[in-house]
Amino acid sequence: MAEPTTFWLDPRADPTRWSEDGDYAALLHRHLADFDGIWGDIAPVAFACTAWRLAIPPIAVPGFIRCHQRVLTAQCEQNTWDGSLTARITLVSPMPSALLASKAWWHDRGWQEWPQVFGQYVEPAQRDLAKYPFIRPVLHLDVPVPPDHLPATPDGPDETLGATAQQALSSVVRELNRFLGPVIAQLEADAPPS
Repeated sequence: MAEPTTFWLDPRADPTRWSEDGDYAALLHRHLADFDGIWGDIAPVAFACTAWRLAIPPIAVPGFIRCHQRVLTAQCEQNTWDGSLTARITLVSPMPSALLASKAWWHDRGWQEWPQVFGQYVEPAQRDLAKYPFIRPVLHLDVPVPPDHLPATPDGPDETLGATAQQALSSVVRELNRFLGPVIAQLEADAPPS
């Protein structure tokens, strides 16, 4: 069985969205101040982290990076120890086996698990929180992303900014899929039917 894809760049059926005069490049140029202090950096990590942050909601709506329905959050940060890139991912998890071993704790209390809308895990509505207790297991994953395949940080905004940022995103996505694909495959295999 093939591992699920965790992240992918979303062209929204329009390849021009990623072109040098497309939506993503335009968004980068609107947020040039976010790159202040990064231009020409010898390490490509801060540039890649900024490109990632600008490609996802709430800045980019809809986001330029799509993700598996189990992904709740995905952030890229520069590691303060060595300057490398660390991706911090939060995934929806099935109920821990320790809680499934006995349902005595569940008895007549109306516990609810993760609500889903069209297969997407969502926060419970306020009206539901007023009526039921919820148990929503999550996994926090910290994934090191080697900078080897990240493009060099540009010296300043130029006509290749969009392409360079897209290359950085592609590198991060590829590495995250390599790490997280097996994790999500196992979560999906172990998840009880909804």
